[in-house]
Amino acid sequence: MNKKITFRVIIAIALYGIFAAGVMHFYKDTPVKMEWDEREGFNRQYIAKLKLDVVNVDKVILDIGSPDITEAKKVDSGNFQVMFYRTQHKHSDGITTQDECTALLFKNDVLVGIGESAYLDYKELKATE
Repeated sequence: MNKKITFRVIIAIALYGIFAAGVMHFYKDTPVKMEWDEREGFNRQYIAKLKLDVVNVDKVILDIGSPDITEAKKVDSGNFQVMFYRTQHKHSDGITTQDECTALLFKNDVLVGIGESAYLDYKELKATE
């Protein structure tokens, strides 16, 4: 009797392990399906792994979705776009503001800056007519 119960427990644990591995392998986290607080954490972790001059705008949008806020301008040295992704909660008003986001600055679609300093750099750029 003990061998029979032990065998069933081992089978149940093995099946659970296979099921859990399958879910983890086939279920991809997508920010679109996440609650706002989960998405903030996901965005923070993703942004922390970004490397300057390596990542392009299309990869970021593919990986974490459309930005919460975006701005763009054409400058003599190229096209600049700053995208804001929500990474922290400050106001319970249902509106995402820049102070709740992390800025990603792209020059000609390549990541060149992250964070508040990136947005300050962007604001200093003079747009061409």
